[in-house]
Amino acid sequence: MKKLKVIILAVGFCVCAGLPGRAQEVSYIDSLAFRVSPTELADSLIAYAKTFMGTPYLLGATGPDKYDCSSFVRKAYSGIGLDIPRYTWTQIKVGKEIDDVQELRRGDLVFFGKRQGVREIGHIGIVIDVDLIHCNFTFIHCATTNGVEIQKFHHPYYLMRYMTARRILPEE
Repeated sequence: MKKLKVIILAVGFCVCAGLPGRAQEVSYIDSLAFRVSPTELADSLIAYAKTFMGTPYLLGATGPDKYDCSSFVRKAYSGIGLDIPRYTWTQIKVGKEIDDVQELRRGDLVFFGKRQGVREIGHIGIVIDVDLIHCNFTFIHCATTNGVEIQKFHHPYYLMRYMTARRILPEE
């Protein structure tokens, strides 16, 4: 099996530990990422993320009993041995950009705007299933109303706010 490659993209002004101009990195805190196939890694990520279903949302919380959207995603990735940045505005700078919803895979990060029509990142989730026929996907995230839950992309609230996606997990 090929070693996991992490593509680090620095787009414009990057912030790492408060320092301008430095790209975000993904660190390996466990060797699971090197022992399994990309499909098994995505399965493990999603299974671990689902163990948090119903955990409440609290802005700025980092667990274990409450999370915000970005800390939940960070916690889920830590379960498979990957340490990603803490905040959505730094999480969007790691991995490979996915330009088309049709190219999404399980485990990809999806980003949404704060408000309809506002091009500023405000929310993040993890893709858990892709429906290529209907150009739809299902994602798990920590929402303000229900905490950690599963949602469909075609829900009007998210459809109107979708911005981009990133792939952190390795390619097949």
